[in-house]
Amino acid sequence: MFKQRYIFLLLILLPVLIHAQNDTIKYEVGFMGMASSGKYAPFWLQSDQYGKISSSPFGVGVFAGVSKEFGTKKGRFDYRFKANLLLQTDKDKTSAVFHEYYVQARFSVLDFIVGAREEVLGSQDSTLSCGGLLFSKNARPMPKITLGIEQFTAVPFTYGLLEVKGAISHGWFTDNIYTTNLFLHHKYLYGRIGGKLPVHLQYGVDHVAQWGGSVLGYGKQPSSLSDFKSIFLGHSGGTDATRNDQLNALGNHIISQHLKLDVDVADFRVSGYWQNLAEDGPVKLMWYAMNKADGLWGVTVRNAKFPFVKGILYEYLNTTDQSGPYHDKDGLVYGGNDGYFNNSIYQNGWTYYSRTIGTPFLSSPLYNANGAISLQNNRVIVHHFGVDGSVSGYSYKLLSSFSKNYGTYSAPFATNGIKNTSCLLEVSKRYPWWANIELGCSVGVDVGKLYGNSLGCLFSIRKTGNLFRY
Repeated sequence: MFKQRYIFLLLILLPVLIHAQNDTIKYEVGFMGMASSGKYAPFWLQSDQYGKISSSPFGVGVFAGVSKEFGTKKGRFDYRFKANLLLQTDKDKTSAVFHEYYVQARFSVLDFIVGAREEVLGSQDSTLSCGGLLFSKNARPMPKITLGIEQFTAVPFTYGLLEVKGAISHGWFTDNIYTTNLFLHHKYLYGRIGGKLPVHLQYGVDHVAQWGGSVLGYGKQPSSLSDFKSIFLGHSGGTDATRNDQLNALGNHIISQHLKLDVDVADFRVSGYWQNLAEDGPVKLMWYAMNKADGLWGVTVRNAKFPFVKGILYEYLNTTDQSGPYHDKDGLVYGGNDGYFNNSIYQNGWTYYSRTIGTPFLSSPLYNANGAISLQNNRVIVHHFGVDGSVSGYSYKLLSSFSKNYGTYSAPFATNGIKNTSCLLEVSKRYPWWANIELGCSVGVDVGKLYGNSLGCLFSIRKTGNLFRY
């Protein structure tokens, strides 16, 4: 229902926006085909792809869309939009969805966005990372209304040394798995110091909550304006809330803190970052948290003048601590057993269309052989490596991940964990002289018992161009 409303709003707004001068409407059309051995497509062929690639070992996708980007000249007002249709078919089903459909208006530094769009949220490397801890590129874009400052903007009277960004969003879970008409609340605030200096220090906080909706076995959950106030502040629910939400916070809340350091040396930028999670109060600074052993730590080196190797990345992910195995024991409340991305009321947890919204290494429910809708593997240790660059006009990306998976505290895997290795080699090249067509080929491989051994290849062809200028 919400998709149709947003699409209608997009079509209504376009004639109003079209009065701008010297803008270009672009189009894109493309095809994707994937084949692999094993029960599932290799992990890196279909993870962190915004849900565009099926987990089935065989699948085909066709897409077409139109878009307009922000203008090259900065002005007090600018806008962009995008709408694309994705047709997917695999051995189990065929579906047609509007993958992205949004309008974004920018008034000076303020952004207003309506619709569903692919986003990169968090402090991680946007190309080589295994995915942000709270938000990755693993799940389909969600319809939202967002208001805020999305780009780092200098604070007045600080000589450009202090910059901030932040926004607030209200979204809808349209998958209706277990829970119908579920709401998303998301707000974030980041600060960065350094300005034109070669060293930048960044700290930020993301707060998300799942709330409202109708839950099987619990009925309709509180969703009034006063309930939104409780969601915003993380307060407990009223008498119409479940007993759990009266004792704790209303809804399912997750907070992620981010710390990042960038250092520029000659043509190189070295970045180090740390992300953590908190699903129980009280929330403390990340270096004082009970679960400070958990988190995502990453180091990247990027350069501007050596195209053969543009970036190198290493990340370490640990989610095995979770503040210990006990939430309460012998009458004492420990506040442990955080059970990342799972929730006793919203049992679909922090997922969208059966894919984990956060790091894909906390295994998506689509892998559950027993049909469960919750995450059955959220205690993991991962070493992840990435390299990208270009050679003779061919862009490449290489990913390699080594994980040990322990299941959950309530349903653990083998004592020593289940090992899994996932690798990806992706190569693409654009041919401007050949109708501006881009060809891509990716090879992925999984080795291990978690998802089973699998070898697969993904081929894509994409054409872009200018539809018209106005």
